[in-house]
Amino acid sequence: MGYANKTFRRYALFLWISSLLVLIEGRRPRQPRCPTSCICTRDNALCENIRSVPRSFPPDVVSLSFVKSGFNEIPEGSFLHTPALQLLLFTANSFEAIREDVFLGLPHLEYLFIENNKIKSISPNAFQGLKSLIHLSLAYNNLQTLPRDVFKGLDALIKVDLRGNAFNCDCKLKWLVEWMHNTNATVDQIYCADPPAYQGKKINDLVPQSFDCITTEFASYQSLKFESISVDSFTYKNDDYIVIAQPFIGKCSFLEWDHVEMVFRNYDNISSTSTVVCKPMVIDTQLFIIVAQLFGGSHIYKRDNSANKLIKIQDIDILKIRKPNDVETFTIDGTSYFVIADSSKAGSTTVYKWNGNGFYSHQSLHPWYRDTDVEYLEIANKPHLILSSSSQRPVIYQWNKSQKLFDRRTDIPEMEDVFAVKHFKVKNDLYICLTRFIGDSKVMKWDGSMFLEIQTMPSRGSMVFQPFAVNNWQYAVLGSDYSFTQVYRWDVKKGQFVNFQELNIQAPRAFTLVSIDNREFLLASSFKGKTQIYEHLILDLSN
Repeated sequence: MGYANKTFRRYALFLWISSLLVLIEGRRPRQPRCPTSCICTRDNALCENIRSVPRSFPPDVVSLSFVKSGFNEIPEGSFLHTPALQLLLFTANSFEAIREDVFLGLPHLEYLFIENNKIKSISPNAFQGLKSLIHLSLAYNNLQTLPRDVFKGLDALIKVDLRGNAFNCDCKLKWLVEWMHNTNATVDQIYCADPPAYQGKKINDLVPQSFDCITTEFASYQSLKFESISVDSFTYKNDDYIVIAQPFIGKCSFLEWDHVEMVFRNYDNISSTSTVVCKPMVIDTQLFIIVAQLFGGSHIYKRDNSANKLIKIQDIDILKIRKPNDVETFTIDGTSYFVIADSSKAGSTTVYKWNGNGFYSHQSLHPWYRDTDVEYLEIANKPHLILSSSSQRPVIYQWNKSQKLFDRRTDIPEMEDVFAVKHFKVKNDLYICLTRFIGDSKVMKWDGSMFLEIQTMPSRGSMVFQPFAVNNWQYAVLGSDYSFTQVYRWDVKKGQFVNFQELNIQAPRAFTLVSIDNREFLLASSFKGKTQIYEHLILDLSN
């Protein structure tokens, strides 16, 4: 009986110890095993023909390779459980992208080879945190570009291999060229596949200046809920203003810039009848507005600073100016003038001169020809006027310095039906834009003795072909009653305007540029819709 009890106690103790050992073993974390389809040694693991990236490997693995595998992506945080990795290799796999946070938790990784895969895109932050990485290979993939600053933070890099990719050497790759010039890492020779002008060129030999990545656009900024026929900008007492002629309600509207709300707002008004032009003119510290009307005569207003309003100071001779169509202001030898183009049969385009107290009729030009536009310009440093007419070719007048009058010089040959002429300069060369309502509009260049045609612009129904310059860019806007307004930009190499942008403006009649707060705005009048304001934006395509 005593022997049996002793045996039972020994057996119970054995069961208790066995149970305890099982419990302890159950609580002890199991060491990860080598995944199926992978071969593992003490330090290395090789996975081939697997369908997904395993989540666990033996803890001592410092080298991990994936070869000919069929997984479509590398999941985020795939290597959080292998922090000791020093080498990671992907060769001949089928995934097409490297996403963000794929390589998190690899502080000791020194070698990363991603070669002969099908990669088309890489996340900008794909390699963040790899501070120990010294060798990176992305060779022989399908990369056409790389995201900006994808190597940012990889300060230990001494070798980058990008061979075998069909890089598109456009503005999106400009940053890489800049980085290659500034990095201490060695980059193997790589080549451009596109565009054709760069095909076959070594990217290593390019410089940042090889890329022309600055472009511009006119972005819609503000709409004014009224029709208009003329729009002009001016500066008075260091402030910038806009004046707009509204023919249907008989008003000259003045706009100022609201520096808080960042919009143009109404500032003042002149009530008139059938207003076609509101032309500002600043003489010394005095502001004048020439208000041209189809009916009821034209008038001159002056800013009365003491009363803080515009007051009428003068009427313009209705016998000389019966049907005004355009007003041009200019200064010759310190004396201020303006000229009104008269488009009636009985009137005459007339030059007016400032005498210190008011304006008086100085010279009648081109009577009976229905002038539609007048342009002041300098040809060979001498003052000239070009008058456009519905009944004959544009006529050029030259200033006679001794008589202080304009003499008729010549006309512009083979240019009938010219509604308006506007000029511009590129460096020292003088050009004019000729607006034609029925025929094609033209660009002509002064060759030293006459204007010669250099470009034709399809322009059915055009009433305005306006050149203007913004910073270092020369533009021309061609408005039409029957189609979109076309913006052209001057191509220095071609010596011509090239198509740049379309703007949707109903029946435009005038354009003007105003610079405010280091911003550039293009204002466009509309005879049948809202007056539009566009902002000129400078865009860096390399960002």
